[in-house]
Amino acid sequence: MLLAAQGLFAQASNKNQRQLHINEKGEVLNDRGTKLGFIKNGKVYDANGNLMGKAKKNGRYYNNNGVLVLKTKNKGDECEILDPKGHKLGIVHKNYKLHACDTHCFFKKETVREEN
Repeated sequence: MLLAAQGLFAQASNKNQRQLHINEKGEVLNDRGTKLGFIKNGKVYDANGNLMGKAKKNGRYYNNNGVLVLKTKNKGDECEILDPKGHKLGIVHKNYKLHACDTHCFFKKETVREEN
């Protein structure tokens, strides 16, 4: 999934796909405006305030068990979002790397929920 950051929004590159947004409060919203979660003091919470993991300043995201879920790699003004094995999942502006990682995890969690 390719993410592109403009302003305070992270959006899917394909307009036919679901889009996720980050508002000025740092809340992650789906394309229907439903709050999926938020970041506070480097910790990532779901919409109900349950801790999901930690977003480290080095651009790495860990779940509650301390397992690396995503990492980032700076390339100039852009930042690649990588899975733990180094496969590229998307690109965002470097200022939005933590939110992009969190957005990807919220999207992944919501997709799994919809499949069940």
